[in-house]
Amino acid sequence: MSDKMTSSVSGSNKASPASQSWPLYLIIISAVCLTFVSQLYLTSAQSLTAGLLFACIALWATSIVPAYLPALGLFAFATATELAPNQVVFAGFHSSTFWLLFSGMVFGAAIKHSGLNQRATFLLTRILGNSYQGTIIKIALFAMALAFLIPSGVGRVVLIIPIVATLADHFGYQENSNGRTGMLLAAAFGTFSPAFAILPANAPNMLLAGMLEALYDAPVSYWQYLTLHFPVLGLGKLVMIVGIILWLFPDQDPEKNLTSKIEETVMSKIEKRLLWVLCVCFAFWFTDTLHHISPGWIGLIAAIICLWPKSGLTSKQCIDKDIQYGTLFFAGGVIGLSAITAYSGLGDILVSTLTSAVPFSADSSFINLSLLTLISTCVAVVTNLTGVPAIMTPMAEHLANITGLSTQAVLMSQVLAFSNVLLPYQAPPLITAIALGKLSIKAVSKVCLLSFLFTCVLLLPLNLLWWQLLNMI
Repeated sequence: MSDKMTSSVSGSNKASPASQSWPLYLIIISAVCLTFVSQLYLTSAQSLTAGLLFACIALWATSIVPAYLPALGLFAFATATELAPNQVVFAGFHSSTFWLLFSGMVFGAAIKHSGLNQRATFLLTRILGNSYQGTIIKIALFAMALAFLIPSGVGRVVLIIPIVATLADHFGYQENSNGRTGMLLAAAFGTFSPAFAILPANAPNMLLAGMLEALYDAPVSYWQYLTLHFPVLGLGKLVMIVGIILWLFPDQDPEKNLTSKIEETVMSKIEKRLLWVLCVCFAFWFTDTLHHISPGWIGLIAAIICLWPKSGLTSKQCIDKDIQYGTLFFAGGVIGLSAITAYSGLGDILVSTLTSAVPFSADSSFINLSLLTLISTCVAVVTNLTGVPAIMTPMAEHLANITGLSTQAVLMSQVLAFSNVLLPYQAPPLITAIALGKLSIKAVSKVCLLSFLFTCVLLLPLNLLWWQLLNMI
């Protein structure tokens, strides 16, 4: 792996070692203090898990060290202290998400090796035009449209990021430039954030729907879900994200002379072969509700075909040079940390503590829904986005009795929380975008934090007003 790629994955800057030391020591000391103090209220295993959770989240959020180091430290610490069984600690490596990320890297390498990215770029240049602002808007709209077609957030990122990266090159935007970063962020957030308002488009949505049917015998209607969430959390979120990207990463318009260099040519045999592999793979992704094969395993089979030496779809050095193992360890660590946290029971303790401490009002459904969203948001930060429906859904009837809200309103309030991402580590699609687009964690974190803030201040109140118009509350 090249130095450039490594620095992209880590998201760390080039400051001197001395300037980076004190934040690292502060995080470690704070984690140790948290572990000892929490032993007054928790078991030893839960206290160690709380300290580990704090250290990993802080290191990933600040990018003081490469992202894979906290993950490797997590594996070593959790196994040495026996915080959880090995199948829990290393849950990330046998999860569908991990192998979907791996297959995405292979697809990206194959698309570049075959030249298929150049062909897609030629088609997109006809649509996007020569305005930077217009390019960002159209990429975001195209990315959101994919959410109606492809049910996997990581799968959509795998498809769109390599194409947009090539497009940025042809538009004359250099690596780490605002223009390139803005285009890649528009693709990543455009296909990820609004998709929480589209039922089959992201994993937390589907987990919530599945648990509703299993626990409450209440299947979720596609159109009802879309009506409740898409006007504000879908379209509203997209408009907000485009505004944030244009504000944080302004740049000049693309160079017209560069776009004219892309010429249409006849498709080669390798391009056609790869297109068939990708189309079959996407077809299986589209129909996963029929065959129930996880997208990760479908992607892995397609990746093996791409890596097969005689296929000619990837270079012979692909597995050594084009796969970013640092990002894979990072993804495995994030998933493993979530599994360890769930195994320890910290999420349940957090919800029980917050529900007993939060001052619910018997007269205000707005306040109660806001407080429920706050609790679910805390769960999402401590566990991950899928941890929200896993922990909150079984408690819905109890929370409905406490708050005086309908059970449906309590259940749907989870969407307000898991659609509002605080930091990239919570979302595998964003981790995938960081890897495939060589984005810095700092840039992605900026968009996450501002999006989180503006959603809390603007979109969540608007969404509650929308629910009131629909007689949801």
